[in-house]
Amino acid sequence: MLMNMSDLLKVANEHNFAVPAFNISSDAMLQGVIESCEKEKSPVIIAVHPNELAYSGDSFVEMIKDAANKTTVPVALHLDHGGSLEQIYRAIRDGFTSVMIDASTSTFEENIELTKKVCAIAHPLNVSVEAELGTIGSTNGDREGGTDTIIYTNPDDAVKFVEASGCDCLAIAIGTAHGIYPKGFVPHLRLDLLEEIKSKVSIPLVLHGGSANPDEEIAGAVKRGVNKINISSDIKAAFFKEARKVLEDQGLREPLDIFPACIDAMNETVVHKIRLFESNNKTQYYKF
Repeated sequence: MLMNMSDLLKVANEHNFAVPAFNISSDAMLQGVIESCEKEKSPVIIAVHPNELAYSGDSFVEMIKDAANKTTVPVALHLDHGGSLEQIYRAIRDGFTSVMIDASTSTFEENIELTKKVCAIAHPLNVSVEAELGTIGSTNGDREGGTDTIIYTNPDDAVKFVEASGCDCLAIAIGTAHGIYPKGFVPHLRLDLLEEIKSKVSIPLVLHGGSANPDEEIAGAVKRGVNKINISSDIKAAFFKEARKVLEDQGLREPLDIFPACIDAMNETVVHKIRLFESNNKTQYYKF
């Protein structure tokens, strides 16, 4: 069932688990994610970045909505890292049930004002709004707008920001980076900082750049109150690693011969993340 992300995350906040937000840009990835979530009885957020939307087109959104409305699990359709009002407008027109406005590299005051403006547009249409405070790091190949330097979220600023902006959930910076981390790079999450922010902010918290972090850190973040974790690079890496193997057979031409093995490989990662986030078997808490 397609639903507002705020409603989806409210349940996760109440029951202390994190909903996976999987970035996808193809029907094969959509098929795999929905299939795994149904088997695991997990709510899910289908996230589409503006770059992915520009590539896949508005008709792809119709496919996602159709799949969401036919499935047996709660689904939110989320615009990831919207960077302008034009991108927000497009997502709302397309039927996204949630949008993110990322003004994290602007000043604190500018971030609040733009987020307030998006909330004023989205909330009357039953569309939730995610904002970001602090900055997420960037790695080679990152297309999601990370920065070279991580600016950690200040807990007191988080309180002021949530109260002033009216956002429904907040992405915080505690030490992650977008993309697959380069060899030798060891990420470290500031779980102490997460605990402090969670003690002061009541709305659901979001962790971006969740790919490639050690499982024990991610599990620790979930236990300390993160309710949404974005996963993009990990599932795409699994999908296309298998695709490269499959395409060694020069005789293959049909997608129906190429993609099933790729979907299966991706689904191993999808299921692993679902269980790591403790969102499996959580559909029982949702009312359809």
